[in-house]
Amino acid sequence: MSEAHKEVMRLYWEEAINKGNYSVLEEVADPNYVLCTPGQELHGVEDLKGLLASYRTAFPDAHLEIDDMVFEGDKVVTCFTVTGTHKGDLTGIAPTGKQVKFSGMILSRFENGKIVEEWEILDQLTMLQQLGVVSSPA
Repeated sequence: MSEAHKEVMRLYWEEAINKGNYSVLEEVADPNYVLCTPGQELHGVEDLKGLLASYRTAFPDAHLEIDDMVFEGDKVVTCFTVTGTHKGDLTGIAPTGKQVKFSGMILSRFENGKIVEEWEILDQLTMLQQLGVVSSPA
């Protein structure tokens, strides 16, 4: 099963995340998809498309590099690094033109060959510090 999961994850990361080809989400995500992140829970492929589009607007040159990927049963854990330039609104933060580089980790659970649930943690503090929105502790 891990070979099939690898192909789904490759499509997800390369096409949807790095290229902004959100139509691929219909292939890789279950219609009842759920994403849990600290302070937020999204339901369905349309919510996922909206979230990815908002990040693409804020960081039009965003690129996600996979640092590591582990497969076990119906789950995949992906460690990644995101780079990009802040050129659009980011949840009310006006464009700064600054480049960011931050890390994240996501646990994806599969059913019937599609991603049905994900739990994601992003190092948003580092990103906000790089944008100059939050200062580093003294």
